[in-house]
Amino acid sequence: MMRSLLQTRASSSVNPGTAYRRLMRLLSKLATLFALLAVLSLPGHAAMAQSILRDAETEALLNDMAAPLVEAAGLEPRNVDIVLINHPSINAFVAGGQAVYLNSGLINAATSANEVQGVIAHELGHVIGGHAVLNLGGKEASGISILSLLLAAAAAAAGGGEAAMGVLMAGQQAAMGKYLAFSRVQEATADAAGAKYLSAAGISGKGSINFFKKLENLEYRYGYIPRDGDEYFRTHPMTGDRIATLQDTYEHDPAWLQPSDPKIEARFARAKAKLFGYLAKPKDTLRTYPEYMTSVPARYARAYAFHKEARIEKAMAEANALLAVDPDDPYFLELKGQILLESGMAQEALAPLRRATELTGNQPLIATLFGHALIATEDSKNYAEAERVLKAAVARDRYNPFAWYQLGVIYAAGGDMPRARLASAEQQVLSGRMPEALNSAMTAETGLPTGSPDWLRAQDIAMQAKAAIERRKKRK
Repeated sequence: MMRSLLQTRASSSVNPGTAYRRLMRLLSKLATLFALLAVLSLPGHAAMAQSILRDAETEALLNDMAAPLVEAAGLEPRNVDIVLINHPSINAFVAGGQAVYLNSGLINAATSANEVQGVIAHELGHVIGGHAVLNLGGKEASGISILSLLLAAAAAAAGGGEAAMGVLMAGQQAAMGKYLAFSRVQEATADAAGAKYLSAAGISGKGSINFFKKLENLEYRYGYIPRDGDEYFRTHPMTGDRIATLQDTYEHDPAWLQPSDPKIEARFARAKAKLFGYLAKPKDTLRTYPEYMTSVPARYARAYAFHKEARIEKAMAEANALLAVDPDDPYFLELKGQILLESGMAQEALAPLRRATELTGNQPLIATLFGHALIATEDSKNYAEAERVLKAAVARDRYNPFAWYQLGVIYAAGGDMPRARLASAEQQVLSGRMPEALNSAMTAETGLPTGSPDWLRAQDIAMQAKAAIERRKKRK
């Protein structure tokens, strides 16, 4: 289910046992969590607007859309990240490393997966060309990638994602500012490279042209002075000459008449509606996807709208209608499980979430949600399974602070405080809270068996945190 970045906070100032009790109190109020989430995640809309969105289904789609282009660019698909930013502007950018950042506004503006593939191909041209945002390469870029983390309503209530949001907001603003300095030469190079990758992948450039023409029309509408937030027009100048050059290139390519993959397009329609339902106001979602529409995308979007309004029966009706279409779709099962969990029915959420976890081969984001539901039952008989599930989740995706938070809760509940503090250290170092991470790691180290893998990991985190603290002191 769609998630937005909001850093968890099981800080060193909060004893893990206290965090556990705090979570247990919160779980008794799950019926109000969705409304609470809106408050906790924002001091204002700006925080939410700058977060990074994570969703198992959407990430799988974007990776599948990008994979042939990444291979055509000579890169390894598993080493390239396609990151979805929660921002309404129509924009995409690179910031060093092998990562392409797409704004949610770009997904909303696109009418097909083929259009987004054209944008991804162009951005891969920047990656290969080394056109990274100045001063945001290397560690800083990986820091943005590390912050592509799962939101957890319960963990959010344990403390402040606000500081982490501020860091991310500043990071993206810096990235945008630097990106405005990209030259037309770099853009032309990325255009040519993108066309090459599309051709090699056998993907038509029609979507690329359609999207660029759409941008050009908006550019004309605003008289070359983009409205606030529409950075794409400044960073990717869509002149008529550029489009004409691209169209000539694409029309002479054998892939020009190649139809877009219908399965990819169907998945894109689902993901786009899911994203819209998650981000838009419920009234806007219901206006765009009125109840007489019975398609999968429409039901997906409405499920989110009804859930945000705490209209649980209607949200469940949409989820069940989706499952009637495909009872073994893991993402429909995930949706149903999350609605139940966030409506205070943790026990009922276990079956669909367990099945979704099995069907996806323990996909880390879904497995983390399942682990959360097991803990939310407040039944200690479920804790051993929760520990197994969460350990598997962090083994496959270490950059998931909510999974570490939940794992810490399990360790604390079982009286294993050294590993609870180590889990807190993992969470804190991901969110850049280095003094707290150092404190938690050193505390964990004293209680762990000397020479054990966990003891060594605590030492690694402590050294990483110390080095980061020293770098910050030198910059002051």
